[in-house]
Amino acid sequence: MKKAMKTETNKSIILLSGGLDSVVSLGCTKDAYNITLALTFDYGQRAGEKEVNSSKKIAEYYGLEHKVISLPCLAEITSTSLVNKKSSLPELKVSELDNIDLTTNSAKNVWVPNRNGLFINIAASFADSYNFTHIIFGANKEEGTTFPDNTQDFIDKINDSLEFSTLSKPKVFAPLIKNDKAEIVKIGIDKKIPFNLIRSCYTNNEKHCGKCESCLRFKRALQNTVDKKTYYTIFEAD
Repeated sequence: MKKAMKTETNKSIILLSGGLDSVVSLGCTKDAYNITLALTFDYGQRAGEKEVNSSKKIAEYYGLEHKVISLPCLAEITSTSLVNKKSSLPELKVSELDNIDLTTNSAKNVWVPNRNGLFINIAASFADSYNFTHIIFGANKEEGTTFPDNTQDFIDKINDSLEFSTLSKPKVFAPLIKNDKAEIVKIGIDKKIPFNLIRSCYTNNEKHCGKCESCLRFKRALQNTVDKKTYYTIFEAD
């Protein structure tokens, strides 16, 4: 994981969904990158209420200003099951998480048009107005296999575009871009992140459903890593 030297010139925004990747990204870069603002997006996703509540608590935990940005237009143009409640969420088995054909199809079924590109560009508008130097983003190696907007190539390209679309030229940085979920959990343990506040489920259930792909990847990473008490604050007993 890339480290930054702490400087007084860094002032950063984090894209905070309340999920594992964004929370660990926050925990491992908050000081070095001087994160002071968290942006959470409500775009009509099934888990919107839970994600907003989780992000609010996490921002309070870390002492950050927190803004929730509503994007109803994104819900209007998204037909996949992450937003469309009439469509069933794809379910996999843990043994299928490394099957690229199945996971590629699963990713298509929860795709939201240009979601990360839009989020980053909105954050860049804040950065341009308030002189933020970095936008911290929870992209990671594991999801990058099926989500092209979770890759270093995507980050490099969007950083190139921000050279032209902003005056302040903020940089997008994904501290976990080379890590899989198990490694991310271990980093989170080391940084003492509040696992009990994380929300990494596609549903709006009270607890994580344990069946959607996001849950399965989180479960696989947590098992044999965290204590049972922590595990059962997130998932029901198996």
